[in-house]
Amino acid sequence: MKQSTLGVIIGNRDFFPDALVIEARQEILLTLAEIGVKPILPAVEETELGGVETFADAQKCAALFKRHLDEIDGLLIVLPNFGDEKGVLDTVRLSGLNVPILVQAYPDDLDALHVAKRRDSYCGKISACNNLRQRGVPFSLTTRHVVKPSDQSFRHDLVQFLSVCQVVKGVRSARIGAIGARPGAFNTVRYSEKILERQGISVTTIDLSDILAAAEKLEDESAPVKKKVSALTEYADASSVPSKHLAQMARLGMAIESFMKENALDATAIQCWTSIQENFGCNACTLMSMMSEKLLPSACEVDVTGVLTMYALQLASQSPAALVDWNNNYGDDEDRCVLFHCGNWAKSLVESPKISTAPILGSVVGEENTYGAMEGRSPASPLTFARLTTDDAVGEIKAYVGEGHLTDDPLNTFGNRAVARIPNLRKLMHHICCNGFEHHVAMTASKTASILAEAFENYLGWPTYYHGCDDDRSRT
Repeated sequence: MKQSTLGVIIGNRDFFPDALVIEARQEILLTLAEIGVKPILPAVEETELGGVETFADAQKCAALFKRHLDEIDGLLIVLPNFGDEKGVLDTVRLSGLNVPILVQAYPDDLDALHVAKRRDSYCGKISACNNLRQRGVPFSLTTRHVVKPSDQSFRHDLVQFLSVCQVVKGVRSARIGAIGARPGAFNTVRYSEKILERQGISVTTIDLSDILAAAEKLEDESAPVKKKVSALTEYADASSVPSKHLAQMARLGMAIESFMKENALDATAIQCWTSIQENFGCNACTLMSMMSEKLLPSACEVDVTGVLTMYALQLASQSPAALVDWNNNYGDDEDRCVLFHCGNWAKSLVESPKISTAPILGSVVGEENTYGAMEGRSPASPLTFARLTTDDAVGEIKAYVGEGHLTDDPLNTFGNRAVARIPNLRKLMHHICCNGFEHHVAMTASKTASILAEAFENYLGWPTYYHGCDDDRSRT
């Protein structure tokens, strides 16, 4: 993860001891430094102790934040004492920032409730949150109502919050490439560009024929194509792939990469069948896998909202994501199912990745035209799954997220595959079917559902079903 930058607001009230503010500043800066976060906050000579209490303090702090507008990923409100609720709100309002906010407050010591040491932050946090709520400003809370920066639970909350910041910032400005038309048989991957655009998410389209034409112009024996072939053979076991098809894949990959670079794209969704096979003679799966492995996620079947979900998962976990089918039941076990694609999963998600063919698709277009599909089984690992979709009937983006495990249960099939165990899976399937979600879902080998839920619902304003949520923190 790149270094995050947080604007820090230290709330203060002048009739509380100065020493508490001085200590809090030192402690929070130490904690941020240990986690690798760059802080932006007033110097001690700019405002009283570098805190924020008066409107003048708020103006100075907000002006500082404005000078770093493009740099700040989120705001951290620190309350070493009751704080000044108006000063905190005024700083947020005047700064013009629209970023996630984490509110932290210090605990009192039972043996230090005298005038010289008392904080009253327990109460002050409620007032600060009340003012933010009145203004309609979303914010996040620490797990414990009051907590010291040195406490391990706060450090966990802060790391989670930084990931929320990355998801919100990345998704709000995501640039997605749609290569080709969706497969005619798949109404399920329809989406609304206009709804995405309203949220700051742009889609750049290109006809698949333009990509294929660019690939056709490249020479198999040219140095760039040979270099790309070497990258393919180094990426996964390609021993069964004829050299002709490796060169085809290399040329296709170079054309896609050129399109991405020209348009500064974060992700792509590709018309992966059947035109590529019929008109060019190979699969795009391995190329998509390689892009996803490099944190440039790529989804099949022009599933634009699917690859947007992959991108969000990647931002939350800082690891590759895959787009999979909720594909098969696992015998009579209603809490297990088979995840599958034919397949383009990033190689870090599977064991012994191999470049092969796609037998199902090959039965229609000829298996010799499907070299480039990946094979590999996902090992046992944590699982976070998620799905974003545009609900055109009501004009909004909606989501579901959840967690489970990938297992080592026996599975005798081909392609990219995994067995997932998800508690109360039947309830999730009912939710997916009743709410019009696609048969595709994005996944990572991580535990990041709470990050996505917080980012999607609290800050992006997207209705989100959190499957199996046991989090008792109320969202704003």
